[in-house]
Amino acid sequence: MNFKAKLGGALLAAVLSTTALHGAFAADDTIKIGVLHSLSGTMAISETTLKDVMLMLVDQQNKKGGVLGKKLEAVVVDPASDWPLFAEKARQLVSQDKVAAVFGCWTSSSRKSVLPVFEELNSILFYPVQYEGEESSRNIFYTGAAPNQQAIPAVDYLAKEEGVKRWVLAGTDYVYPQTTNKILKAYLMSKGVAESDIMINYTPFGHSDWQTIVSDIKKFGSAGKKTAVVSTINGDANVPFYKELGNQGIKAEDIPVVAFSVGEEELAGLDTKPLVGHLAAWNYFQSVDADVNAEFIKEWKTFTKNEKRVTNDPMEAAYIGFNAWVKAVEAAGTTDTDKVLDSIIGVSVPNLSGGTSTVMPNHHITKPVLIGEIQADGQFEIVQETPAVVGDEWSDYLPDSKNLISDWRKPMSCGNFNVASGKCGGKGS
Repeated sequence: MNFKAKLGGALLAAVLSTTALHGAFAADDTIKIGVLHSLSGTMAISETTLKDVMLMLVDQQNKKGGVLGKKLEAVVVDPASDWPLFAEKARQLVSQDKVAAVFGCWTSSSRKSVLPVFEELNSILFYPVQYEGEESSRNIFYTGAAPNQQAIPAVDYLAKEEGVKRWVLAGTDYVYPQTTNKILKAYLMSKGVAESDIMINYTPFGHSDWQTIVSDIKKFGSAGKKTAVVSTINGDANVPFYKELGNQGIKAEDIPVVAFSVGEEELAGLDTKPLVGHLAAWNYFQSVDADVNAEFIKEWKTFTKNEKRVTNDPMEAAYIGFNAWVKAVEAAGTTDTDKVLDSIIGVSVPNLSGGTSTVMPNHHITKPVLIGEIQADGQFEIVQETPAVVGDEWSDYLPDSKNLISDWRKPMSCGNFNVASGKCGGKGS
């Protein structure tokens, strides 16, 4: 076990043993929170559901008496899949609407667009989607998976269980797929995979003509070695991608695809029969067998008044982030950013798998890793589940990152502390 892994375990034990929470109440008025998700444009296929689940969580909390005796009010804006507009809307939420915290973003481009705003205005963003790591901000909590909680375990599964020797890293052309694939390439080569056995391909957001690319994948997979596609394709481009796989007869037993951005919501718009057996790696699936999950699904269908609405991983990440914020605010007795930042480290809240997730000093959380196979009904059969893993913000497989850690507790309060030099590099983003 390396230094960072040992430190992660020690930090988890420390924060779990020292967290003490107490409640507080205040006068009757409202606390506003911001909801910053695309309701139009290429990312609406994924993000609209996160807006809906935030409204459900606010409604449920208000039925419990709100927070600090105050009613919660969700302020919803539409950044319209436009990354600069995310920053404008974030500034509006914090400066004009005076929200206490913001829950939002999907793509890393949108998160990086708003990050300077949250740091400048000293507000808090809860970011609920898997991402590439290589970042740690004092003002952001990353409740989705870091690469060591999704991408690397998925590759390990394919290598061990499927005997994969050749790898297609296919992604949308922006920072999350680019950085994740950089990490995956370094990881695969550290395991003895030749560079010639790695194919990397990027396409723009909303890409629709997949015929040539899928043909290239098919050709790459015909070299006599078991081949898999590791997909970081985002948004509505997934619909024509999977349709083209079916059109060209690529089945899971031939060239399995493991996706990091395709869940139940995206599959709801597809004919899933040709996709049966393809994979996704997440930290939650709707098919998880747990009482808390069954109750959550029931509440979701009731709230949306739609029996066909599905749940997915980013919804669970939003659920964890929201409940951690509520618990931290009640512990601090205030929504003041600095006090909430101090009180939230070590907070543990239920996840939807029957366990708990803990907010770590690096502003990431503990999560189990689940691998699921697509079923004909658009759900996933879980084929592998790990114990809870601490999110690693800085990759062990990139030379500039392997010695870095993040710990936002005082006195360190550093997002990129170098354990080799003993110095903080400044901001962690």
